[in-house]
Amino acid sequence: MHDTAIRRITIDTGRCSGHGRCYTLAPDVFDPDDEGFPVLLAETVTDDSPHLRDAQAAVDGCPERAISMEVEA
Repeated sequence: MHDTAIRRITIDTGRCSGHGRCYTLAPDVFDPDDEGFPVLLAETVTDDSPHLRDAQAAVDGCPERAISMEVEA
């Protein structure tokens, strides 16, 4: 049996400037609020999730590095 890691996504709201790349790159994971700042639609993704690649693209594409994704222990 193969274990699937769970990855927790977090947004550092103090660093976010509301560029919107995250919800453009990962619309199933992030959504804009009324002011254009991201809201998490999914706080976690698994290694086998169809949204993992998009979530990673959002982490990598954030100009402020305000999004992180860490494997839960």
